[in-house]
Amino acid sequence: MTRIVVSLTFFGILAVVVGILTSGDDQDIDWAITGGLFGIALAGEGVRQWLRRSRAKSRESSGI
Repeated sequence: MTRIVVSLTFFGILAVVVGILTSGDDQDIDWAITGGLFGIALAGEGVRQWLRRSRAKSRESSGI
């Protein structure tokens, strides 16, 4: 559980930094880019979790 928290925190901070850098002369964060990047990171972590669970289910014994 801690890996997902660390990963999402890292990508959240990275997305905010990219949003600040792409805002140009405005002093406001580009929230569309920030949210899009964080959404991609969130979807990637979700797929990773789904793959881990599906692999774990396939390794379960048949109950013999």
